[in-house]
Amino acid sequence: MSAELPHILVVDDDARLRELLRKYLAENGFVVATASDAADARAKLTALSFDLMILDVMMPGESGLDFAAALRRDSALPILMLTAMGEPEDRIAGLERGADDYLVKPFEPRELLLRINSVLRRVPHAEVPSLEVRMGAALFDPDREVLTRNGAPVRLTSVEAALLRALAETPGAVLSREDLIAATGAAGGGRAVDVQVTRLRRKIEPDPRMPRYLQTVRGKGYVLRPD
Repeated sequence: MSAELPHILVVDDDARLRELLRKYLAENGFVVATASDAADARAKLTALSFDLMILDVMMPGESGLDFAAALRRDSALPILMLTAMGEPEDRIAGLERGADDYLVKPFEPRELLLRINSVLRRVPHAEVPSLEVRMGAALFDPDREVLTRNGAPVRLTSVEAALLRALAETPGAVLSREDLIAATGAAGGGRAVDVQVTRLRRKIEPDPRMPRYLQTVRGKGYVLRPD
């Protein structure tokens, strides 16, 4: 597996949002370049190779929709569209122009991370590194969803594997129970997530009663803090 970090191009005419996204994504394991409009983005695409583009719909000059449609004629670069327009027809318009996913502003930063990782996983040509996550004696490979402890395999249920993968792909980010339900498809609501977390702790924590790695953030959800 390549150790090269995914390269993302953020295209938005809002300078403040561009910088916030650049800093946040860089802090979460991505190499980030930014562009202020479609023309600027074209220049970046000519000079550099990217794994995904985050594209604002409403921009002066060429809109994000038109830029996506033009890009799709000769490029399969994954596109995650951002827009303040949340009506179903707006989302459909974005998907019809070639977007791989669609996120409505304002959005939770952790949801953006989940969606980026989801798009990168399902695009065959995108090279997405998946570095193993170490938690003391436990080691988890998110790509293969394999957990070992002291070198010995540890059996995970499909829900446990999906839960640990969602947390491992956003280390240090707090994921709510709703986020984890969406990521794992777990039935039973928030209580079911709590039960799965308890089971996971028995498999990764030195002392499940005093969790060091898979921590509860009161009133918000759970966070994975690997070594």
